[in-house]
Amino acid sequence: MSKHKSHRRSGVVVPHKPKWYQRLGAFVVFVSLRALLLTVRCRMQKSSKYFAPDAPTPVIFCIWHNRLASCVKVLDEHRRPHNNGAGMAALVSASKDGAFLARILEWFRIQPVRGSSSRRGAQALLELTTWAERGYDLTITPDGPRGPCYQVQEGIASLAQLTGLPIVPVSLNLNWKIRIKSWDKFQIPLPFARCEICVGKAIHVPPDVSDEERKQYRQQLEAELRAITRD
Repeated sequence: MSKHKSHRRSGVVVPHKPKWYQRLGAFVVFVSLRALLLTVRCRMQKSSKYFAPDAPTPVIFCIWHNRLASCVKVLDEHRRPHNNGAGMAALVSASKDGAFLARILEWFRIQPVRGSSSRRGAQALLELTTWAERGYDLTITPDGPRGPCYQVQEGIASLAQLTGLPIVPVSLNLNWKIRIKSWDKFQIPLPFARCEICVGKAIHVPPDVSDEERKQYRQQLEAELRAITRD
């Protein structure tokens, strides 16, 4: 039996690892983005206990995929100091593109967990649960990695149900930005942009909900995120 067939039969999906040029490119992106974000001014729309000195921890932060570039600054400056030093873990696709993004997140001191609804989903769910048990906050882009844009996919409600952690919807609204021609119109802040941090109502998913009830929580989360998102 070939190694390939044995690997498939085992049911274990190994995420793509970054190539040398991806690691180099990730460092260049990290340095450039970090320098850019130093000029961005962030302001909380209104006070939220999840970004306060006595903030509950850990939690599941839910942020649209097209706001990933801004979220590293917000979570680092406004959340990490109140997380008892545990840190942040984020779900990243197990694809080749995900390997590149994972390396960038590592430079930003965010622990990537590789998986998606179509590939390595169950394994990633277990890994995220483990990081939550260690006190790490979790970050999910509910419409990633392929969209549709601004539509919450299956998975995050199951994660909240399994971990017992609240889902905290967060939207980052930039007054000055460029949008890439991608499926989600990915947003990159321009120098000296202002970023408004909007935090929605936290959603708690009980451990004994049915599939239909879990769907309702997913719809509630999508409505909450859309309500605080301005494009």
